[in-house]
Amino acid sequence: MQPKKQIANPQLEMFRNRLENILNRQHELYRLSGLIGWEMFEQEFGKLYAEEGRPGIPIRLMVGLTYLGHAYQLSDEEVVRRWVENPYYQYFCGAEYFRHQLPIDPSSLSRWRRRIGEQGAELILMLTVPAGLKSEAVQAASLERIIFDTTVQEKAVAFPTDSRLYNRSRVRLVKIALAYGLGLRQTYSRLGPQALLKVGRYLHARQRKRAEREIKRLKTFLGRVYRDIHRKIEDRLELKSIFLPELALAERLLTQERQGKNKLYSLHAPEVECISKGKAHKKYEFGVKVSVATTNRDNFVVGMFAEHGNPYDGHTLARAIEQVQRVTGRIVQRSFADRGYRGHGIKDTEVLISGRKRGMTPQMKKELKRRSAIEPVIGHMKTDGKLGRNYLLGELGDKINALLSGAGHNIRIILRKLREMLLFFGFISLSQGRLRLILGAAFYNLAPMPN
Repeated sequence: MQPKKQIANPQLEMFRNRLENILNRQHELYRLSGLIGWEMFEQEFGKLYAEEGRPGIPIRLMVGLTYLGHAYQLSDEEVVRRWVENPYYQYFCGAEYFRHQLPIDPSSLSRWRRRIGEQGAELILMLTVPAGLKSEAVQAASLERIIFDTTVQEKAVAFPTDSRLYNRSRVRLVKIALAYGLGLRQTYSRLGPQALLKVGRYLHARQRKRAEREIKRLKTFLGRVYRDIHRKIEDRLELKSIFLPELALAERLLTQERQGKNKLYSLHAPEVECISKGKAHKKYEFGVKVSVATTNRDNFVVGMFAEHGNPYDGHTLARAIEQVQRVTGRIVQRSFADRGYRGHGIKDTEVLISGRKRGMTPQMKKELKRRSAIEPVIGHMKTDGKLGRNYLLGELGDKINALLSGAGHNIRIILRKLREMLLFFGFISLSQGRLRLILGAAFYNLAPMPN
């Protein structure tokens, strides 16, 4: 059922004060709550709820917790716990009075993210743009000059090794077989961990041949369990649908080669890809490629999406420009990219590639010089936000986390701008007060003394 609409009640409670009466109205979160168009969320997300049943959780509460979690790099459990402690968090999320209980169970946030999907996450990013314009964190003219780049959003997986994957796949198959009473000839529950331990010891001692022998044993153990389960469920149709997903993963492990494609790097996240970005400190990254778009002048994120399949950077530019125009509502007149975008095939928008010399005006050179400003933006989203390590499940989790990481970055920029404005006006008022004191003292000294 749709959440109950919060109606402003002018009648005050006798023993409680409203949050708006006890908070500092100059605080950045208090001021930010008035810049975001919460009505748009009510209109769009209200369509996702049923007409009958138990009333849903307030939409503003869910959106506000999502903004706060990605702005301050907090997990679902942590952001809910801090909501109880922080009255500014509660006011930002639409509470009228201070509450001492948890607003929701943290697991409700994960189910809500699946409900809104990629389009809902893009709407959350989209509505940070009007808030940025109102707070002057981004200028309207900046929305027509966009920088594009790609990065890797790493998944929360262990570093993949053949030995660990073989042993883990065997353990998962044996666990399902025992749960459904499927008797196996041998489970290798003792020999498997022993062989895995020997692999680590031999590799540490640089005894490669002995390590490869133990890796081959682990692969043999997995193959035997895989074939044994196949034989025993062949005539039991009710078990095939249960075992087939796990058997398909085991088959990918057994058949994949070192130089092959579509390799499996994680059992709980089979969508993970191995991407090489040419970094000296990290040769390979395991996750998904993400396209990032920021304004050339203000470093404001106006577009982000996860692209599975590790496509060529130039092939992602058309979709990135389309998303930016959808988010900002403006036409991208000039875009800037690195040399990885050569051969993009874009004709409707002017694209300037790093290193271009011909036909460049002084203004173009100045704007192209700022192309590298997107690199620290990506770094901040990875260290201060949640782009560095994605804990959400599946391909949908990759797409949602990328979009919400951009929204969190914009919220941090807006909050910083609001703090700077408060300090600036406070300094001006302080300076004016000092000037009055100085002028008053000077006037007092110059005035003639009464007889």
